[in-house]
Amino acid sequence: MKEEIEETVRASRALAAAGLTDMVWGHAAVRAQDGGVWMKAAGWGFEEVDTGRVVLVSRDGDVLHGEGKRHIEYPIHTEIMARRPDVGCVVHTHAPALSAFASLDVELRPLSHDAVPFCEPQLPRFTQTGALIATAELGAALAEKLGDANAVLMPQHGAVTAGPDAATAVMYAVLLERACRTQLMAMSAGGPKVWSDPAEVELKNRQVWNADQREAGWQYLRRLTERTSS
Repeated sequence: MKEEIEETVRASRALAAAGLTDMVWGHAAVRAQDGGVWMKAAGWGFEEVDTGRVVLVSRDGDVLHGEGKRHIEYPIHTEIMARRPDVGCVVHTHAPALSAFASLDVELRPLSHDAVPFCEPQLPRFTQTGALIATAELGAALAEKLGDANAVLMPQHGAVTAGPDAATAVMYAVLLERACRTQLMAMSAGGPKVWSDPAEVELKNRQVWNADQREAGWQYLRRLTERTSS
């Protein structure tokens, strides 16, 4: 329990350090060994999360441990984890570049290293609603749209990323925001004109974003968190 709570804190603080904050909205959740998910309590920003601001939420939405209210969009996390036993952490963010890109209805191209985890196969989009994922039914529909992908864009809303652990899910959120920003810049300049082909994307996923490299980025965010907190 203690490690899961601390991992939720680390994920939240890392997202803040990477600039993926939206005041008190957005959340990361870590799978609880005994069922449910650990996530930050509602009303706190990513950078404000500590062990006293993390709650255990059941699949039915009951707060089983901790103080404070749960986020209304807890079904994002509980339903994805119910569908994906390989997922240990889910991140939901409203970061501006990915939110803007989601509205364009164009494919994300591997213009830089950042986009390659999302291009083969192409990043899915959840279009059933742009409102809050406030029910188990919507959470299950979002989980189905995510499928086996690393992330799903949510037009008029934001995005969700998923991974086996906090390091992976957080890094995917950071990379997706950067990838969307890069493509928006290229589009504003009249492009893009060139990007990696599928073979290079496959190579880059092994070479650039293997587990060791994702861990290196995660550790950098943790060090950045420690510096900004001191």
